[in-house]
Amino acid sequence: MRSRYSAYVLGHRDYLLATWHPDTRPADLDLGDTAATRWLGLDVKRHAVTGPDSAIVEFVARYRIGGAHAVRLHELSRFVREDGRWYYVDGDFPKR
Repeated sequence: MRSRYSAYVLGHRDYLLATWHPDTRPADLDLGDTAATRWLGLDVKRHAVTGPDSAIVEFVARYRIGGAHAVRLHELSRFVREDGRWYYVDGDFPKR
C-alpha cells in the first residue's frame, strides 16, 4: 500500500498499473496534473488478512490540487497475492 501511495506522489503511472490486478486494471491511468498535486500524507488505519492470498487495507490519503482545499481520500482496498506478488484489486469508500 505504501509503495502505491509513493507511486502516486512521484507520478509513477507504470508502477501503479503493474501493481494493479489485470482483472480490474484500467487500460490507461490519468494522474492529472502531478505538478499541481501536493500529497499531504498517508495514514494506514488497519490491514487484515482475509484469506491465504488476500488482504484488505484501510487508509486515508490527503492531497491538495493547486490552492484548493485539501481532499481526504478514505478507501478500503482489496489485494490479492499471485505468484508471490501482491496486486491491488479494487476498493470501497467507507461512509463517514
